Amino acid sequence: MSRLAGHVQLITAANGGERRGVTVTASCSVSDSPPTVLVCLNGANPRNDIFVRGESFALNLLGDEHRALAHAFSGRDQLDMDRRFALGQWTQLTTGSPILADATAAFDCRLIEVKTIATHLVLFGEVVDVTLGSARPPLIYLDRGYHSL
Repeated sequence: MSRLAGHVQLITAANGGERRGVTVTASCSVSDSPPTVLVCLNGANPRNDIFVRGESFALNLLGDEHRALAHAFSGRDQLDMDRRFALGQWTQLTTGSPILADATAAFDCRLIEVKTIATHLVLFGEVVDVTLGSARPPLIYLDRGYHSL
């Protein structure tokens, strides 16, 4: 699977005073009408239940300049959530999920379905709001490392 290149994103959610963000590469567009995306997320981590409990999430697409942010949200540095979120500037749109202010694009989604497939949760979200950043090279993950186009 390390040979399967993927655009790096942060999936984020908020529920009450709790926030969570995770680096992911497994996501895609499902439908244009209504606009729908899916995100695959490790279901073995009990902290990821916020994405289901909160009934919404944001998918923040990262540019090449976001390598340190992607690394931090991957958990490799063992930073707590407050320290991870302190590395970026955040806003919110319709659902209240954290939106990275300088993301290349961010999709604010209402959770419409969850499927469990093997070790992962597949979250389906209807896009209820979008913000577009400037066009620039995307951050790609391939062969266990970050790259750009």
